[in-house]
Amino acid sequence: QVQLVESGGGLVQAGGSLRLSCAASGRTFSIRAMGWFRQAPGKEREFVAGISWNGGTTSYADSVKGRFTISRENAKNTVYLQMNSLKPEDTAVYFCAQSRGSMPSYDYNNWGQGTQVTVSS
Repeated sequence: QVQLVESGGGLVQAGGSLRLSCAASGRTFSIRAMGWFRQAPGKEREFVAGISWNGGTTSYADSVKGRFTISRENAKNTVYLQMNSLKPEDTAVYFCAQSRGSMPSYDYNNWGQGTQVTVSS
């Protein structure tokens, strides 16, 4: 099974930017869609962004459209989440996930440990 390790979280002021990275081990990275999810305290985990196996298709939650960008480098087995214009409500633990299929609409069945993002007002 592919192992997923997130990095890049931290504390940032509102309006600032962060870039999250997710490094994957294993041979299935390049043929599966990848996604980012987040979970704020007391809330359920929610979908943030997804990207198809070749990067040709992306999808975003309405709350982050125009501010976040997901991308991937299959040669490096890495997926990224560029987060701009951050808001306090973006504060959450962010999880990288691997899909069962090649498109971001498929279920996700493999998860990283998460990285904390805190946005101060």
